[in-house]
Amino acid sequence: MKLWLDGGLQDIESARVSVFDHGLTVGDGIFETVKAVDGRPFALTRHLDRLTRSARGLGLPEPDHDEVRRACAAVLAANPMPLGRLRITYTGGHGPLGSDRGEHGPTLVVALGETARRPDSTAVITVPWTRNERGALTGLKTTSYAENVVALARAHQHGATEALFGNTVGQLCEGTGSNVFVVLDGEIHTPPIASGCLAGITRALTVEWTGAKETDLPLDVLERADEVFLTSTLRDVQAVHRVDDRELPGTLGPVTAKAMRIFAERSGDDLDP
Repeated sequence: MKLWLDGGLQDIESARVSVFDHGLTVGDGIFETVKAVDGRPFALTRHLDRLTRSARGLGLPEPDHDEVRRACAAVLAANPMPLGRLRITYTGGHGPLGSDRGEHGPTLVVALGETARRPDSTAVITVPWTRNERGALTGLKTTSYAENVVALARAHQHGATEALFGNTVGQLCEGTGSNVFVVLDGEIHTPPIASGCLAGITRALTVEWTGAKETDLPLDVLERADEVFLTSTLRDVQAVHRVDDRELPGTLGPVTAKAMRIFAERSGDDLDP
């Protein structure tokens, strides 16, 4: 396996980032996860645009899109696989042991891992912790992911693959690495960006392609929604068959099934929508 670091491909066994990298010491970094199908990235332009928005939000220098594209192409060519998780990580670089940044410039790493197609449906739980819709990092895809690690571990302990957060005012927000949609009386709804959720790439495409409505939703909507589904880079559109102790119909709901079909068709027709 090879990855991209310091401007070129390196063997995964020998590639090293400084122990003083700000991404390690204080979580001062951003990232994107891109689906790669047979060596071709999906929606890379949208991911690079969000990478830039996250960099601006953290005050990092804007990433060079041409360099990141070259890095992605090189890593994909060096590691052929049918379905991959392409990870772009961009940090504050070598810095002091504190919150102040150094002057060495950012670190760019692009790596690839093989993955498998997700099941058609999954179980989720809700967690007692909240997303801060007014925080400094709200809406940014940063490497400060420990909160998600803790919540996802709890989900696994309860036989689920995802944990869902409310925000500080009791509204449904998002998962640890996904966006959430609910079906009410045949209509698809998802929390708006103002709820504090990440502006997911798959979320945006699903809203665009299905006509889903962005709606402020109380967290307890999960107790009465006719259908629930998740979206993310590697889940695409995935149905939910259990929320906490509530069992939803074992077969795919008709609205979710249609959304899954639309996403599969549209994403198959255009790899960079």
